[in-house]
Amino acid sequence: MITARKIKNLLLVAFTLGFAVWAIAGMYSTAEGGNVVLESNIAEGANPDDYVGSETCKACHEDQFKNFSGTKHAKLHDVASWRDKAKGCESCHGPGKEHVENGGDKTKIISFVGKNAKEISETCLACHSGKESHNNFRRGEHWRNNIGCTDCHTSHSPPTGDLSPGSATQIGTFNKTNPPPAMLKSNEQQLCISCHNEVKSHFAKPFRHKVMEGSMNCSDCHNAHGGFDSKQTKLGVAADAACAKCHADKMGPFVFEHAPLKTEGCAACHAPHGSANPRLLKRHQVRQLCLECHSGITEQLSDGPTGGPHDQKTLLQRNCTACHTMIHGSNSSNVFFR
Repeated sequence: MITARKIKNLLLVAFTLGFAVWAIAGMYSTAEGGNVVLESNIAEGANPDDYVGSETCKACHEDQFKNFSGTKHAKLHDVASWRDKAKGCESCHGPGKEHVENGGDKTKIISFVGKNAKEISETCLACHSGKESHNNFRRGEHWRNNIGCTDCHTSHSPPTGDLSPGSATQIGTFNKTNPPPAMLKSNEQQLCISCHNEVKSHFAKPFRHKVMEGSMNCSDCHNAHGGFDSKQTKLGVAADAACAKCHADKMGPFVFEHAPLKTEGCAACHAPHGSANPRLLKRHQVRQLCLECHSGITEQLSDGPTGGPHDQKTLLQRNCTACHTMIHGSNSSNVFFR
């Protein structure tokens, strides 16, 4: 009879062997890939001699080449880890020898005109999927809703002209000499709000996270490239992990935990984007939030012997956090007194 101990040992051995195979395969691919171009840079079955170089592209596509030369993609040949790997224009468009020899025949080169968002993104992911922040792009909401890489990023050139936001946003000015990071087409806030109109009004409320002012970015809390958590929030080790990056004193761990914080996260009481109430609370009064869960306290709201300390007759008694000050968690009191 197989015992639980034997099953655990077998699983441990299988995991160890699997990890060893993975590590050896990674070392082998790194060693083999040192002096050859990446597989993603060579079309299947293509000859390395079929690559003519970006300078050849310049003869016909001078404007595109001029813009492209100022991007990070064009400068990869100066990065030690990319030396002998990047092929410039042909990294994405494929080998150009036949295209040149046939007088610019568009059928002899990879063109992205008419391709859908997923097809275009697959080309980008051939190089960018190795990054931790990009690994889950195919699991994300953007992928499922046909939002591709080039809907937000530009691959050929930095954006031109003045990218000053309008009256809705007061973040800094970007231009060709000071482009947005990550080759974005515009300011991150403007890009996100162009689709997510439902949150735009939240950032105009009296109490809000300073996203439109440029103090924060949407990507500080959300991963635009996919994720496993609701709304693609970052750092999915807990429901409130994205909040705890800034509000570390509220995370704990505490001896006495407040259950909603660990089950529903900060959003159980707070509106993450903006609110008409102080501290981004979802209700105008703190007690309204408390009574949504602590409904049994209503037995103490009547007059008489059962009134107790929660009769709600005075302003002090209506403010739950006047006594329960450590509402996010406490190391000394199970009812969250100081």
